[in-house]
Amino acid sequence: MHVITPSPQYVTTTPAAVMTGLAAPSRGSAELSTWQVRMAPASTGPEHAIDREQVWMLTSGSIEVTSGGRTQTVSAGQAVVLPAHALRQIRTGEEPAEALVAMPAGDRAHAPGSAADRPLPWAC
Repeated sequence: MHVITPSPQYVTTTPAAVMTGLAAPSRGSAELSTWQVRMAPASTGPEHAIDREQVWMLTSGSIEVTSGGRTQTVSAGQAVVLPAHALRQIRTGEEPAEALVAMPAGDRAHAPGSAADRPLPWAC
């Protein structure tokens, strides 16, 4: 058993969000990565794809998710499943949003126009 306490060393801040890493291979999880996402009002994440399926579980606020040519709003108490390799972009409206995210460990992210894939530091 591993009990993981959120720590500043596992926090990553980007222009669109703050990710707090929870379970990950570097913190004792062999198969899953989980983290908390906090997005400020009127934030838009970059368009990108992840090579693993992700599940976003909204704990407060709402997000607008565009993936596979569709845009849907996901609100607190709902979850959205994003398939592996699908381009996606996530935005908030006028309110902040928070979510817990889970996916299989060993991920890589890719942004259109980028030559290289990169790991998600909060999920490693």
